[in-house]
Amino acid sequence: MSDYHFSQIRYRDKLAVRQMEQLLAQEGIERDGNLDYTVGLYDEDYNLAATGSCFGNTLRCLAVDNRHQGEGLLNQVISHLIDYQYRRGILNLFLYTKCNTALFFKDLGFYEIARVEGKVVFMENRKGGFERYLERLLAETEKSGLTGARVGAVVMNANPFTLGHQYLVETAAADCDVLHLFVVSEDASLVPFAVREQLVKEGTAHLNNVVYHRTESYMISNATFPSYFLKDKDTVIRSHAVLDITIFEKIAKTLGIRVRYVGEEPFSAVTGIYNQVMAEQLATAGLTLTVIPRKESGGTAISASKVRQLIKENRMEEMHGLVPESTYSYFISDVGRETAEKIRGCADVVHY
Repeated sequence: MSDYHFSQIRYRDKLAVRQMEQLLAQEGIERDGNLDYTVGLYDEDYNLAATGSCFGNTLRCLAVDNRHQGEGLLNQVISHLIDYQYRRGILNLFLYTKCNTALFFKDLGFYEIARVEGKVVFMENRKGGFERYLERLLAETEKSGLTGARVGAVVMNANPFTLGHQYLVETAAADCDVLHLFVVSEDASLVPFAVREQLVKEGTAHLNNVVYHRTESYMISNATFPSYFLKDKDTVIRSHAVLDITIFEKIAKTLGIRVRYVGEEPFSAVTGIYNQVMAEQLATAGLTLTVIPRKESGGTAISASKVRQLIKENRMEEMHGLVPESTYSYFISDVGRETAEKIRGCADVVHY
């Protein structure tokens, strides 16, 4: 048996990256667009035998050269990645895998949260982690003291919170006794989660029937759903939608949610497909999807992309009419300057 050693694959090392991509391609995997650490396991001749990566609190792009399979190399890679994550203080880990490899990860201490048959399984390394999340949602609801027969939900990223988002929440809240408002917690947006959550709460503080929740790691954005082992873009979008809605259905059952509200999507083809799949899935579960027309300004639907573009171009005054006063005040303040500069430094702030 060969002697193996680990070495970090740095993304500026073109040769190492090319070797990693070739190994992934050999195993039918594309390199994920969202990676922040990658390691290679090399034999004594410095041939890449196995690889794995992390992004945030997820493990991704795991592969072993077929000439080295059966030697337990994937176990070593995963153990290395778990140790790396623990050393940087990330204890709660998640991964997405093919259905035919879920049992392997179960043997390594990962537990299934949800699956899309034949496509993907979502797993975490904490037994009962998702159940405890549901208990927290229920505790937050009970603490609010809000009750009623018609219970709805809105899930939003709010990058940043606009008058369009505000209109969606106001319309949904007016149609419900209780509205559960989930803010996507992953920090993969130009506006950090803590800021997005703050602006959402400030922009909806006038509503008295809203319960606020964090999605934690159980509902993520299209941008960071791992697509490296799915064959085409349409499959990726639909698989993410079905998985996300499968998780949402469990949340809805816990909180008594009967209707989910979304904004009409005239710009994003991805979100349009997602909403179509959502309507089909929710109907199967006996839930309702209500699509609310987008709020307009100057004859055009308000979008967070437009707001980010104005910030990038330092046209702050033009944000009036697109965002609540609380959002505008944040971005022109000393506190918000760092976030605004981050947006100005980004090459592309318009997401489709």
